[in-house]
Amino acid sequence: MEHPLVKKPRTQRGLKTLNKILSAAAQVFYEKGYSAANVKDIAKLAGIATGTFYIYFNGKYELYKFLLLQCSHQIRKHLSICTQGCKTRREVERVGLRCWLEFILENQYVYNIIWESLYVDRSLFEEYYNTFCSAYVKNLQNAQLQGEVRQIDTEVLAYVLMGATSFLGLNWGLFRTGTPQLDYVVDEFMKILDGGMFQQSISQPQERLVQQPQKPKQNIMFNVEIDEDFYAGTIEV
Repeated sequence: MEHPLVKKPRTQRGLKTLNKILSAAAQVFYEKGYSAANVKDIAKLAGIATGTFYIYFNGKYELYKFLLLQCSHQIRKHLSICTQGCKTRREVERVGLRCWLEFILENQYVYNIIWESLYVDRSLFEEYYNTFCSAYVKNLQNAQLQGEVRQIDTEVLAYVLMGATSFLGLNWGLFRTGTPQLDYVVDEFMKILDGGMFQQSISQPQERLVQQPQKPKQNIMFNVEIDEDFYAGTIEV
C-alpha cells in the first residue's frame, strides 16, 4: 500500500535509507524545532545527499506529517500490545500508563513532534487527538456496558485521562532527572481512578505492579524505523 506522504522504498537498502531519514528528522526536530530545521540538516545527519531526501519526500512538511502520523501509530500499537492480555478496563488503564511512561523515556522526541503540530498545522494537532479520543471513547463505552465504569460522559472522561497521562509523561519522562519511580506514579494515579472513575461496587484488589529494575536516564540518539503495520491500517487502544 503506497502512502501519499512518502515514496515507499522497494528494497531493503531503500528502507534502511528511509529509516535514517526518519531518525535524523526526529533528532533535528527535537533539537531545533520545525521552523529552524531544514532538509539539508536532516540529510547531513542521515548521511545522505540532499537529493536523496527528495526521492522519498517532497519536502519538510510531508516528512513532518508522516513522522507525526507514525508517532500516533507507534503509540497506539505499543499500548495495544502491552494491554492485550488485560482482563478489565482498570487493568488496561494501569498497565497502559506504565507502558506509556516507559515509551516516553525511550522516545522523548514524540512530545516535540506532537505538540509542535499545533503551530505547524493546527488541523494535524486536532486530528491527532480526535483520532486517539475516538478509539478511547469506544473502549470506555464498552467498559460502561460491562458495568466497570461509572456513567460519565465518555468523551469528557477520555480527554481527562489523555490529559492526565500526557502530563504524567512530561514530568516523569522528560522533566525529572535520575531514576524515575514509575511504579509509584502508577499506584498513585490509580488511587484517583478508583475514587472517581470505577464503580464502587467492584472489588478492587490491592495489587502492585511487579517492581522492575529502572534504567537511569541517559542521552540517546533517536532511532526511528518505518513500521510495515503503518501501511496496513490503524491500531485501536
